[in-house]
Amino acid sequence: MNPRELRDSPWWESYVPMDQLIHLVAGGIAGGVSRTCVSPLERVKMLLQIQVSETRYTGVTQTLVKIGKEEGLYGYFKGNGTNIVRIVPYTAVQFAAYEECKKLLKIPEDPREQRPLLRLTAGAMAGIISSTVTYPLDLIRTRLAVQGEGRERRYRNIRHAFVTIVKEEGGLFSGCLFRGLGPSLIGIAPYIGLNFAVYESLKGYVMTYYLAEAGGHKLRTITHEKDLPVVIKLSCGSVAGAVAQTGTYPLDVVRRRMQMKGATGELFNYNSTWHAFKVVVRTEGIRGLFKGMWPNLLKVAPTIGIQFAVYEVSKAALQTYSENL
Repeated sequence: MNPRELRDSPWWESYVPMDQLIHLVAGGIAGGVSRTCVSPLERVKMLLQIQVSETRYTGVTQTLVKIGKEEGLYGYFKGNGTNIVRIVPYTAVQFAAYEECKKLLKIPEDPREQRPLLRLTAGAMAGIISSTVTYPLDLIRTRLAVQGEGRERRYRNIRHAFVTIVKEEGGLFSGCLFRGLGPSLIGIAPYIGLNFAVYESLKGYVMTYYLAEAGGHKLRTITHEKDLPVVIKLSCGSVAGAVAQTGTYPLDVVRRRMQMKGATGELFNYNSTWHAFKVVVRTEGIRGLFKGMWPNLLKVAPTIGIQFAVYEVSKAALQTYSENL
């Protein structure tokens, strides 16, 4: 950047370059929109994941009906405010980190020229960075989402949950806000890595073979990912999310259980990730590691599809706007 360009550019660009800001904002928008759309299924998944002996919830439909009867419309979105507070910075950091990791690993912009292993690595790095930065909010969101009403309601809001957890579970530097981070990072690296790798691979495949046709006549081929229809991006993202989540779901169950340690007495008193796996398999069988899998798949496919589609559209719009400034 020459001296004149430096004088004409906004002061904050020396700290956060425009392209990085665009990735952050687009990622945040994508996260907020996608998670709000599937909040009811997120609540169902969590309730199914953490029940052990008392079977109050037996399936997706029964759980949705039960929540509606007992808690009303608000029950479907319980914890969503916390979820939005967490997911907006999480997806903002995730997408921005992925774009920067692509630069670091010298991954080409054209999906057709990218190597799957490098995409997987960049995605895994982005997942680890974003998950670590926002993990305390994820833990608090879990506590708020799974608590009941009346006497079972322990936390009033995000701030009260934060203060209570720190005060009653060992203090700010005890690691209480990072319980379950181990299995989370073990699971998030391959999960986010697979998300980006499968999504970019599918985009590359579509760009190679997709032909726009009308009346039996070929109109054009796709030469740039910006030209891909939104429905194609939505479909690619949905498939990527389903593939990635299926392979890493048991770690998500263990992570949720470990996050509840301290809030449920001795119920989830695990010593480590491996100990949690052994206890779940011994007491609940292999099926215990896949509790809530069906509602999670129903949630993940549209979530990731919407997330990628909204990110791509938002990024393109912001880039066009910045070029016209």
